[in-house]
Amino acid sequence: MPIPRVAIVAFDHFSPFHCSVPCLIFGDILPGQPLFELRLCAGDGKASSHSTQGFSIQAPHGLETLAEADIIVIPFWRDPAERPAQPLLDALMAAHARGAQVVGLCLGTYVLAYAGLLNGRKASTHWEYEQDFLRRFPCVRLDTNALYVDDEGLVTSAGTAAGLDCCLYLVRQHHGSAIANQVARRLVIPPHREGGQAQFIQQPVSASTRDARMNQLLDHLRAHLPEPHTLDSLAAHSLMSRRTFTRRFHQATGLSVGEWLLIERLRRCQELLEASTHPIERIAELVGFKTATSLRQHFRARFEVSPSEWRRSFRGSRE
Repeated sequence: MPIPRVAIVAFDHFSPFHCSVPCLIFGDILPGQPLFELRLCAGDGKASSHSTQGFSIQAPHGLETLAEADIIVIPFWRDPAERPAQPLLDALMAAHARGAQVVGLCLGTYVLAYAGLLNGRKASTHWEYEQDFLRRFPCVRLDTNALYVDDEGLVTSAGTAAGLDCCLYLVRQHHGSAIANQVARRLVIPPHREGGQAQFIQQPVSASTRDARMNQLLDHLRAHLPEPHTLDSLAAHSLMSRRTFTRRFHQATGLSVGEWLLIERLRRCQELLEASTHPIERIAELVGFKTATSLRQHFRARFEVSPSEWRRSFRGSRE
């Protein structure tokens, strides 16, 4: 069986990390065991591309190489607002039409979207660019949690290090799990990570609002998270009717009281998992969940990992 041919497309203002990931994984990662035939292509039509950090890449091949590649990787894109050159977009469309896999790592997803390849399909990109991407490409079904997505040969990944997960997935797809595990060991990374982007996204709860009275209440709630709170008790604390309180709280935070408390309790739970050695049962008490089971259910629903997995990921060798 012939070795899959991989074309990596380089541009000016490239990201050194994003470009090095596919070059490393699809290059000679296992000595004496070639897995892919790698070629570096000039996406801008120039043989030499430069990064903003002073690195340079020599790309000896042009876009004609994409017509022969089995896998085409766009490792990054320099500016989400910039439409890539039409010859590149045409080459990507033609490659996918003949059956090649087209891969967009991180903001490289934008290039596939500009080509129209992702219309009506699922895709992933860096969570910080979610709203920008959806505004520019409303026809794409963006998965804001997945580390990578494969929709009929159109493979896209979340931000930065998720490119490693995505490239390992392609190794596994073409050469099987045993080889992918060997590659992962050589890179000193797990062959498969639990969870998705949700565990890295900062929670959208502001520390304060424009409503001074509500700010005082939020401070009170943060200081008394373990206690049970009801609309009636909080309305009485705020010297408002239940109806007025409910309306004012939503106007100030954009959330219901229950939603705000859940997010704030989970945020505090994250902090305790990272900074303390308390067992899960004790953390549940400290943040206001009635049981450890309830904490685990809400935590996994929000972050796609268990509290224990979160602790292992973010405490590392300190455990």
